[in-house]
Amino acid sequence: MAKIHVVNTEQDSTTPFLRGILTRSLQEAGLSFDAAYGLASDIRESLAENKPRVTNDELREQVRQLLRKRFGPEVEERYLATSRTPETIWIQESEEQRNPFSRGQLRGHLESCGLGAMAATAATNDVFTGLVQDGIADIGADELGLRIHRMLEQDYGKAAAQRYLVWTAFRRSDRPLLLLIGGVAGSGKSTIATEIAHRLEIVRTQPVDMLREVMRMMIPPRLLPALHASSFTAWQELPGRPDAPSGANHAALVEDGFRAQAQLLSVACEAVIQRTLTERDSLILEGVHVLPGLRELIPADSDAIVVPVMLSVLKPSTLRARFRGRGRQVATRYAERYLDHFDDIWLMQSFLLSEADHRDVAIINNEVLERTVQQVLRTIIETLARERKFKPAEVFAP
Repeated sequence: MAKIHVVNTEQDSTTPFLRGILTRSLQEAGLSFDAAYGLASDIRESLAENKPRVTNDELREQVRQLLRKRFGPEVEERYLATSRTPETIWIQESEEQRNPFSRGQLRGHLESCGLGAMAATAATNDVFTGLVQDGIADIGADELGLRIHRMLEQDYGKAAAQRYLVWTAFRRSDRPLLLLIGGVAGSGKSTIATEIAHRLEIVRTQPVDMLREVMRMMIPPRLLPALHASSFTAWQELPGRPDAPSGANHAALVEDGFRAQAQLLSVACEAVIQRTLTERDSLILEGVHVLPGLRELIPADSDAIVVPVMLSVLKPSTLRARFRGRGRQVATRYAERYLDHFDDIWLMQSFLLSEADHRDVAIINNEVLERTVQQVLRTIIETLARERKFKPAEVFAP
């Protein structure tokens, strides 16, 4: 394929046509990656055949026409707004602080409020387009917040707008967030914790498995044998246990062994939580030993937002498939051992879900990653919203 060159008439310079750059511009206009990549590929082929040297204005016009034909005038207008390369729009955060408007940051903020990825991208582009069309180069943070609130209320409903107010009010406070993620092996705790930490910009993520390893280094097996067992085999270290329990007796033993191990680890969990509260940082604590009762370790006078969630996998075939996947991806995760003790892990999940249900802890079935992340974010927002409702004037100075 012949090389394609784009002439910048304003700066009198020539650069090669880059499909990846155009793809990203189209994504910023609200297209999915596949749609953006497909359109950019079609543009490249058309130029290679008909006009291997094109001005930036001619290229923009060709993209605009194709967008209008395939996706309609709304997407066309968003593309035009994002492709004009305007001067930086500045946000006046305070008298001393002035930051450039960032679509990436706003998109992440809206996702934190419970909007899906596509909706957050479209809403961000609408906000940016509005600022460009109104010729705004400087805007106060509160004025921008009011614009975003009005847009959300109009296009996504009052519930979405209220979630935005609640989350913005929390972000402007100095209150720490403690997210407690429980669930059996294979339920996706680490993956979800990593995703949530990234989206909420939480630096501290503490797996309880790491705390257990530290305790194992300090305390030999002969002193605390249950600590050195797996969560689903800790029952084998209980004193006076039957050699071959079955049925209800076996289920009770699995639960008792797990409880004994969780009780040992609760001391380390409490220490991590107390240190976090002292330093007023946010924390995600995740692990099979993160029981619903852990939130009772938070002092009553703490202003921290405590959000416990329990992840579940409700289909045995799905959980087995995840263990097999672990064996292919990371051999050291001992996938075969999980499969050998699958029945005990399934018993543990029944116990954990019953505990969560009894204590009114949100149970989230983790089948699709993005959906689970959105449900966890919604749970956080709903916890905040239960404290109080906000009006725009309470969050943004009019």
